[in-house]
Amino acid sequence: MAAIYLIRHGQASFGSAEYDQLSDKGSLQAQRLGEYWRSRAVPSKFYCGDLLRHGQTLASFKTGYNANETPTVIHSGFNEFDHVDILQNYNSDWQNFAKMSAAITNQSDANKTFQKEFSQALNRWLSSSNDSDYKETWTQFKERCIRALHNIIEQELALKRQFNGNTKAQKQAKDILVFTSGGTISVIVQHILKLSDQQAIDINQQTRNTSVTKLLFSENKLSIDYLNNYSHLEQAGDGWVTFR
Repeated sequence: MAAIYLIRHGQASFGSAEYDQLSDKGSLQAQRLGEYWRSRAVPSKFYCGDLLRHGQTLASFKTGYNANETPTVIHSGFNEFDHVDILQNYNSDWQNFAKMSAAITNQSDANKTFQKEFSQALNRWLSSSNDSDYKETWTQFKERCIRALHNIIEQELALKRQFNGNTKAQKQAKDILVFTSGGTISVIVQHILKLSDQQAIDINQQTRNTSVTKLLFSENKLSIDYLNNYSHLEQAGDGWVTFR
């Protein structure tokens, strides 16, 4: 069976004027993952969402992995949901996201405060009662992510069938790395395991930066081998394990 590794981006810059970029720690997290991958199977292809933090995670991974010859495909289907749109629709006072981030960051327990507010904002989005408020509804987001996953699988299986057993074609569909976000990973896991929406959100909230989720696929099977593996960060120490 071939494998797809869903990799969450490194720590982003929450609290800054521009969230969609890696922090210094986020870049190093991705570099550590690349170093860790040197002892694993050689990736046959990279897929990457088109958000800045996705591309930066891939670039830092390549630095650690010390290889740049793997083909790369940019695929916007693996982009994260628009958390700014979700938060702004939840609280009309948060039209300036940078100011909102700074206000929360300055509180004594910033992570706990943000998690509480963000959970409530997500629940509003999930409810489908206010779909007209959002640029992309929860249902549309799930459909987009699942479509992106199956797009990869269909392309790789078609390539394998086209060459009808050619060893080079089989290698191309062997180990695929996808650089994406926690929300995208959680709804793909939800789809495969047939979980509820709330369970998908719970998975999203527990997904660590640069964690790896491994999927296995063949002509008639799609399964999860493991979820949210961040052992490359644990080896470096607890301070390297982050959620945002």
